Amino acid sequence: MDKISLKIKMMYDEMGKAEKQIADWIEENPGKIISLSIVELAEQCKCSEATIVRFSKRLGLSGYQELKISLAAENGGSPVSTNISEEDTPYQIYEKVCNDIYLSLEKTKKSLLPESLLLAANTICKAQKIVIFGLGNSASVAMDASHKFMRAGLNCVAYSDNHMQVIAASHLKEDSVAIGISHSGSSKDIVDALKIAKEHGATTIAITNNGKSPILKHSDIVLFTSADETRYNILALNSRIAQLAIIDTLYFYVVYNSSEEAFKSISDTEHSLLSKKY
Repeated sequence: MDKISLKIKMMYDEMGKAEKQIADWIEENPGKIISLSIVELAEQCKCSEATIVRFSKRLGLSGYQELKISLAAENGGSPVSTNISEEDTPYQIYEKVCNDIYLSLEKTKKSLLPESLLLAANTICKAQKIVIFGLGNSASVAMDASHKFMRAGLNCVAYSDNHMQVIAASHLKEDSVAIGISHSGSSKDIVDALKIAKEHGATTIAITNNGKSPILKHSDIVLFTSADETRYNILALNSRIAQLAIIDTLYFYVVYNSSEEAFKSISDTEHSLLSKKY
């Protein structure tokens, strides 16, 4: 299989001016693309996001994410973790995972704007309907959020199917809230779902990693996580803990700011579940 860097050189003369700017930047900045979102790369290369997608597809790739993965592999990068090695024992891996999670939580604490968190929490408390969108790693976080908010008596549903996300978004109103969870902020389906929700009057909330990304364009409120894994590997692993911490924060705020209703809903839920336990 041809290396992507070699393909870029072979196809360089066929490229347009903007695509050549991307090719030149990649050659001049080996390994740096892994830390950039598609928005940030577009700014670096002074081109549009659509041009980057077109550039990736010219190389036979599905899009920007595959371009990043391919170039990272060529530069000796790992799509899993550069911090963990094959020589590590399971306990050493556990220690490193714990350290990464701790670092992610501490950095997220500094990235989160208190006013944005408060606004998101109050908006959720008042919402008549809440939908949560998540795909891949973020799907489990979306399901966890839905599970917690439903226990508190909120009208909340999570969707991890991209068709259902669009359908749900198209039926939202001004008293609704749509929450999109995407570590990269570049998941096209999540961004599209939030865009549709916003067009129908819903308040949109994004939970995403700190930095510029497409999801920001369609988000009324942004809750930033901060994980170094974006800079060093492709998969967002420990960032899920930071996302879950934000969800737990919102959940507890809802419970303690909904008079007795939330506590009653939790109690009713626990009582109903007794028949499911020995």
